[in-house]
Amino acid sequence: MTTQSERAILAKALTIIGLVLGALFAGLPVLWMFASSFKSNTAIFAYPPRLIDETFSLAAYTAVLTNPEQLRFFFNSYLISGLVTVFTVIVGILAGYSFSRYNFRFKKVLNLIIIGVQSVPPITLMIPYFGLIVAFRLYNTYWALILTYMVFTLPYAIIMMTGYFNTLPRELDEAVMIDGGSSFTILWRVLVPISLPGIISVGIYTFMLAWNEFLFALTLTRTNDMRTVPIGIQLLMGQHSFEWNQMMAMSVLGSLPVLLLFLLFQRYFIAGMAAGSIKG
Repeated sequence: MTTQSERAILAKALTIIGLVLGALFAGLPVLWMFASSFKSNTAIFAYPPRLIDETFSLAAYTAVLTNPEQLRFFFNSYLISGLVTVFTVIVGILAGYSFSRYNFRFKKVLNLIIIGVQSVPPITLMIPYFGLIVAFRLYNTYWALILTYMVFTLPYAIIMMTGYFNTLPRELDEAVMIDGGSSFTILWRVLVPISLPGIISVGIYTFMLAWNEFLFALTLTRTNDMRTVPIGIQLLMGQHSFEWNQMMAMSVLGSLPVLLLFLLFQRYFIAGMAAGSIKG
């Protein structure tokens, strides 16, 4: 019979094996994408397949970074994602503070609407949004994507910031009010600085959603000068040929902003997610 210590060692070994297999399953496609971005189209489909090809080349990156149309895709993604993030964070802070600190009419109704919007699959709203965008003459504009993305990012931001502000003691507000401070002072000079983890987690989530979104970016834009990176990658799939190495290069370049954001603010992101979910 095995002892308790032996069972613990076995369980630990199985856990490590499972984690390694999971990491390989998740990481190998990314590694293959990265390696393929330095190959030619023919080398990508060489048999037997090779992770590292003898003909190491930066041709795919050169083709992407010297193509004005593809650079425009990156500019559009940065602009749209950045503006969506800024607007969502600001509105999320203001709305979260209001829901956390004030009682007003229809507060519960608004909460239900926010949660309801968060629970609706975006694809079911495609046709209504398309009709609204066309009716307001925003089709094929930046505002079409910015406003649409904010509809899906704001509920999360409001729920997260409300939960985060609920974890902060109201004695902070009372202390500032005793010193003659206004609600504006309480929010922006006291609560916002100590709510940085929650704000960063909302910002990263918002940026990731706007940066990676494909369906609405494809439907609500028409010309290539308004397309974003996910659409730009899809456009490399031509009618008669696929530029696989350029697709891999654009995928790598498109993954870098989100990866760098998460690596730089990982500690704040996890802390904000945990704190925002403690108390709603």
